[in-house]
Amino acid sequence: MKALVGGESGGYRLADDFDITDPKPGTMLCRVHAVALSPYDAKIVDYSNTPGAVGGCDFAGIVVAVGEGVTRFKVDDRVLAVTFGLSASDKTAGAFAEYALATEDLSCHVPDDLSLTQASSMGLGIATAGLALFQAPGLQLAMPRPKSADRERSAFVLVSGGATGTGTMAIQLLKSAGYTPLVTCSPVNKALCESYGAAACFDYHSATCGADIREYTANRLTSVFDCVTDTPTMKMCYEAIGSSGGHYVALESTSPIIKYTRRDVRADWLMAPSILGTPVELPGSYGRPSTPEHRQFGSGLFLLAEKWLQEGAIKNHPLEIRKGGLASIPTYVNDLRLGNVRAKRQVVPLLAG
Repeated sequence: MKALVGGESGGYRLADDFDITDPKPGTMLCRVHAVALSPYDAKIVDYSNTPGAVGGCDFAGIVVAVGEGVTRFKVDDRVLAVTFGLSASDKTAGAFAEYALATEDLSCHVPDDLSLTQASSMGLGIATAGLALFQAPGLQLAMPRPKSADRERSAFVLVSGGATGTGTMAIQLLKSAGYTPLVTCSPVNKALCESYGAAACFDYHSATCGADIREYTANRLTSVFDCVTDTPTMKMCYEAIGSSGGHYVALESTSPIIKYTRRDVRADWLMAPSILGTPVELPGSYGRPSTPEHRQFGSGLFLLAEKWLQEGAIKNHPLEIRKGGLASIPTYVNDLRLGNVRAKRQVVPLLAG
């Protein structure tokens, strides 16, 4: 089969003769209909490329074979899934291929009213936002929010970067779990964020953004998920958190300059591949030990996400459909690297449907 793999001298290269793997226990082999691109795909190939390993994280397709122990899915089911490509421990993991392996408990059935092109953009967002909001080292919010918490703790949760792909998914997960999502975004994306369930939007360009959020929340904001994760954004988030302190979680390593300006704020960052439950085998601070509790959480989360999909409670981020198949993906990954993609997820269809 054709697959986009890590190149021997860096970057991605198209392989024309990659073997189609048999489904392993707990997995399904899928004919890939569409893949979605994320900033992770640019970062991982630059920072920790694995030559010969299939790249990509997000895909949707049709099940063509099931491995031992699989009970939720059968041949011909439409599925969306998350995986983590360029893996040193399993070169067959990855989405950028004509056939890909989906993990049973990190996959969802795709409703009839959702195209596989749309569905391909959702798995990574579900995993990343879910870990950030409901697990350690994230915010560890209860899911769903207990009714008894109304008097004890503010229902507000701030999502910085609300118009990103992870941001809109976080908004929806928060709303579905009983929280009140607030976001920062540019004014042009205010209506977009509100359409996903944001209760209020704040312009991150404003010098008073953090103070405005603190005023809106009556100095009671305790939980922030930062999808942008640069020093100015982290500073703004710290300004928004109430005087009693709180929790801040990001998608990249945090600035020590800002982190220690408030000892009453617990700041940390996460790596989405930990949802597999296995060690994240990346260099330096990006590596993580095995986290079986994340895999257990992910199993329940994707079951919930499937329910919410069927009910229409969550939907995909706005898409930019890109042509050219697997061979074109390196060009589109570079667009992500250069910051040329805003408020949309790039999706590359491989088959119609």
